[in-house]
Amino acid sequence: MSKRRKLREYWTFLNSAARQPSTVGAVLPTSRYVAEAVAAVVPSSGAPTVLELGPGTGALSGPIQRRLAEGARHLAVEIDPKMVRFLQRTKPWLEVIEGDATHLRKLLDAAGVDRVDAVISSIPWTLLPAEKQRDLLHEAASVMSADGVFTTVTYLTTLWRPPTREFLTALHDTFDEVMPRSTIWRNVPPARVYACRRPK
Repeated sequence: MSKRRKLREYWTFLNSAARQPSTVGAVLPTSRYVAEAVAAVVPSSGAPTVLELGPGTGALSGPIQRRLAEGARHLAVEIDPKMVRFLQRTKPWLEVIEGDATHLRKLLDAAGVDRVDAVISSIPWTLLPAEKQRDLLHEAASVMSADGVFTTVTYLTTLWRPPTREFLTALHDTFDEVMPRSTIWRNVPPARVYACRRPK
């Protein structure tokens, strides 16, 4: 990524954080180290359908796209209209859907998608009440294929906060397998990646 493009991404991210602090959960865009760890769970063969939730400026989108084989489908659901326009302008290969992931099934139906093979979430879970967390997880689980994977990121600085504990409980209540894949120390703040399978 060019220096100018990187600066534009940072500015867009910070502008969104200033406008809507309740929907942006990090102090900086996700680092490439987290993006690479998250992308590793995406199928690299066949023609999977991959869905990003809350992609923001698309920090995860590039590494995910580079991993996908020809014929795969890569969609993203983003609630912030300005972020939607930014993604449409800077990542024309990404199918961006403007909307609230709480209505995920309806949004995907309109896009002609029945099931997805991987759900990659950048939603700021710790900023959401427990009920909203569970609603979103239920929607994500409902659109996954039988052998699909749900991947998300939490931050080590929030692990002891009640919203994070509630979210991790909700993950275990939603999926049969919840695996912390790795801790990414070279991120600000340090991040933990989870991979979840087999919705209950």
